[in-house]
Order: sequence, then structure tokens, then C-alpha cells
Amino acid sequence: MRALVIGAGVIGASTAYRLARRGAAVTLLDRGRLGGGTSATSFAWTNSNQKTPRAYHDLNVEGMRAHAVLRTEFGACPWWHGGGNVHVAAGDADRAALRERIDRLRDWDYAAEEITPARARALEPDIPDEALRDTTIAFFPDEGWVETTVYVYAMAQAAAAAGARVVAGAGVREIRRTGDRVTGVRSESGEVYEADVVVNCAGRWAGGLGAPVDLGIPMSPNRSVLAITPPALTRLGRVVHAPECQFRPDGGGRVMVQADDVDDAVTASGVSESPPALAAALVRRAAELLPGVAGAGVESSRLGIRSMPADGRTVIGPQGGVAGYYVVVTHSGVTLAPYLGTAAAGEILGGRPDPRLAAFRPDRFGQAPPG
Repeated sequence: MRALVIGAGVIGASTAYRLARRGAAVTLLDRGRLGGGTSATSFAWTNSNQKTPRAYHDLNVEGMRAHAVLRTEFGACPWWHGGGNVHVAAGDADRAALRERIDRLRDWDYAAEEITPARARALEPDIPDEALRDTTIAFFPDEGWVETTVYVYAMAQAAAAAGARVVAGAGVREIRRTGDRVTGVRSESGEVYEADVVVNCAGRWAGGLGAPVDLGIPMSPNRSVLAITPPALTRLGRVVHAPECQFRPDGGGRVMVQADDVDDAVTASGVSESPPALAAALVRRAAELLPGVAGAGVESSRLGIRSMPADGRTVIGPQGGVAGYYVVVTHSGVTLAPYLGTAAAGEILGGRPDPRLAAFRPDRFGQAPPG
């Protein structure tokens, strides 16, 4: 089978790798550099911490398990970093909500526990005692984070080793459809790539790319600001959620910081570049729990645009009864990539639906408008 995968982010690279490993003749196209789109502007936290409803939670747990399989399959996996996630909640409402979450996750057999300040400081010794007073602290030991560009390159190289053709700098202008069959794509340079199946992994562009051939997915992409410090005096070893932000290591002593309310603000404003003042404010927030970044400033910042389907849930599967077409687009791409790549390849080449994907089919939207 000739399989053409659009988009070499975490989802597309994973899918291309699994298709190639199973014997498909794969072409992986990306209009820019590998992993240089949304995947490069992600906080990249692997988790199923606040993923509801239960079907979506279970899907993300499958993604976490699939990352573990890759560690067995590849041996060394330098892109994946564990250590869990420490969550510090302050204020009565947030503390109660965190305890309720711990209870729910434990009922769902997900590793979650309330820990003491002493245990939190054993995990993260740079957090000062005073920052943990009158707080509730949770620990989620199975969570981690991913260096997305390293991951994408590893998957693309493994796909190429299995026979795939990887083409960067080849954007797709249109999906080619004849009647009830997709037959390939035309690139922005005019080149036609014929295929038995086109797999649309174009992230936030997936809906608009499919729309001209009546294969649109409604998308609601939102924005995210990531602030990265210079190398800082800190022993930070894992993802940490503080009362006003979340942060994690970013290599070489750097710390990456994000905050949900800042993301909401930049989404509402529609800015196209990361606002320097907001990035600096993020680092100051992180310093409340991590004094080693106080005064460090911002070495760089990124504005990400998340690949968010309109209802917030993953979209995966064939669409509209059209042969030769399969779509994979999701917000939780870093967590889900290794599982969705395996599941998509299994359905495309095996011909049997995966029941775990039943709640995430694209046809739930009906005839969708452009993304």
C-alpha cells in the first residue's frame, strides 16, 4: 500500500514510522522542517491528569503506555523524561479540587497520591518551606515530558530506515479526490503525489486542508505562551504545577514556564507573536516556588497554537465514507503520538476498527465546515 502522511510533527512522524514498519510504501511530507510546527511549541507534558470524560482519559493512558513501549523498543529514548509531576495547590477551592482529582484518578487506577511538604521537598529540594505552607500537594509519578524535536527526528529516521521517503519543505496545496476516493495530494510546488491512502496529520491545519474536498474538521485552535529561562541555579527534575503557573526542565539548566490564564489572554487577543511582558511575568511567577530563576529573565519565548478540535477531543479515523483517506488530529499530541500512530497503522493496514477509538471518529461532526 502506498501511504502518504501529511505533517511531520509528533503525530505524523509516529504514524509514518508504524506504517513503514508494517510494510507500507510511505511518503512523509511537511511544508517546513521536521517537528517545526505545533510540536515545537508545546509544554510537552505526558499525562492523563485532567483528561475527561473517561474514554478520553483512557485514550491518554494508552498514550503513556505506548511511550513506555518505545523505551523497550528503542532501548535509549533520549527524548523522554520521567520523574512524575508535583502539583501544589493553594486556596480552599483549589485544594479541594486537587483532592477530588486525586480521588477520581485513584478510582480510575491512575497513580496519584497526596504527599507531605517534606516529601515534596525531597523530590524538589529547591522549593522553599514557606512556599508549601497551607497548601495541598499531589504527586503523579507516571507523568513526564518529551523533547519533541528529538522525538520527531527519531521517528522520522526510524521510518526512513524502514523504507519511508521523508520530504521536508513540501507543503500540500490540495488533497486530490475523485468521487468517493482520495487519490493523493498536490504539493505547493505543483508536484502530484499519488497514494492508496492519504493520512492527514496536519495538526491545526488539518480541517482547512480537508475542507475543499468535503473532508473538513471543525477546529478551535488556541494559543499558548512558553517562557524559557537562561541556565538557572536550580535542581529542578520534573514537571511542577505551582498555584500560578507550571514549569519543567528544558535542558542545560533552563526552565520552561506556562500558565493557563496567560494562554487564555493571548488566545482572546489573537496575538501572532509571544508578548515579552507576559513571558517575563511567567518567570517571575515560577520564582515564587523556584527561587533559582528569580532575576534570570527570559532567554527565549514561543507562541504556540494548539491543534484543538472544536469539541476538545481527539479525531482519528476514516471520514465521510471516502476511501483512501484517514485523519488524525488532537490536542494531546505529545502524550498520544506513539499510541495513535500504532492505532492508525493498525486500522489502515489491518482493515479492522479499533474499539478504543469509537468515541473519537471524525464523522461525529457530520458535514464539517473548514477548520
